[in-house]
Amino acid sequence: MRLLRLAVLSLLGFAACGWADDRVAYAPVPKDAPVVLPRDHGAHPNFKTEWWYVTGWLQTKGGPVGFQVTFFRSRLPFDDGNPSRFAARQVVVGHVALADPVVGHLEQGQRLAREGFGLAEAATGDTDVVFGDWRLVRDKEGSFTARAGTARFTLDLHLRPTQPALLQGDRGYSRKGPGQDEASAYFSMPHLAVTGRLTRGARTETIRGEAWLDREWSSNLLNPRSVGWDWAGLNMDDGSAVTVFRVRDAQGHPVWAGGSVRGADGTLTLLGPGDVAFAPRRRWHSPRTGADYPVETTVSVTTPAGTKHFELRPLMDDQEFDTRRTGGPVYWEGAVEVDGGRGYLELVGYGGKVNF
Repeated sequence: MRLLRLAVLSLLGFAACGWADDRVAYAPVPKDAPVVLPRDHGAHPNFKTEWWYVTGWLQTKGGPVGFQVTFFRSRLPFDDGNPSRFAARQVVVGHVALADPVVGHLEQGQRLAREGFGLAEAATGDTDVVFGDWRLVRDKEGSFTARAGTARFTLDLHLRPTQPALLQGDRGYSRKGPGQDEASAYFSMPHLAVTGRLTRGARTETIRGEAWLDREWSSNLLNPRSVGWDWAGLNMDDGSAVTVFRVRDAQGHPVWAGGSVRGADGTLTLLGPGDVAFAPRRRWHSPRTGADYPVETTVSVTTPAGTKHFELRPLMDDQEFDTRRTGGPVYWEGAVEVDGGRGYLELVGYGGKVNF
């Protein structure tokens, strides 16, 4: 699960747009066949927000590093009836991060622009998101090319699927709260085989690794009681894939929880609110924001075969990502390992309630 990171980005397009009125209608997520592939690899501009979220582990000469390449598209709540081509109706945001224990903290970059005018584009029909020299594109064979970077590093990656897409929830209809409309359309692509290059300064090295892609879109995600969430996606060494999440209230109690376990043989088990439990073991205090994140956590997953405990351990503690300047929250997005696998853990709302 990747929940909404983007606040309303009203700084763009003032002059050409009016504020939201009853002519702005966001599309609801349909319960019947919410995900149809390959069509839904592309953008969904009638929904309030969506993302292409890639996280993974890379093997470098200096050891393992984690990485993130993410693109968001958000439909602004401005008057649909405005005929001006300068009216800002869509915003595209890009995030990139590298987690290297040698560096000791998250190296990150972010961009924001209105869609169009050669600045940023998110195509419908298939994955083709371009933001200047940053991009995520799906080719005819189904593989992805990703490029993004900062002044300190650049990632040029090829991501090849080794398994079919995993439709989360009911054929892709993923509940996020007790209300029937608190849901998203959601599918994942675990166990992506990664090859490519990592450039740092004048040095470029060939790298390889494994990644996870989340695709999600919605117009209404969270219950009003929600203050944040925890999410993890784990690529297990035996070929299985584990997705877990919980949405938290102000007391830290789950508003909703869920996920899935897909076995190495392809058997899919869906998880409901009573099947997932998060138990923090160790917290890390951010010296920059004062947030306390449960960076070591035991996640218990109950399936018909019994209960299994996954002890998540961070590649390094300081994987805090501050996305406030592109309209998002401060949160922890980090590479983690478990016995028999590795993946990413996301911790949002630990520095205060995340508002939408």
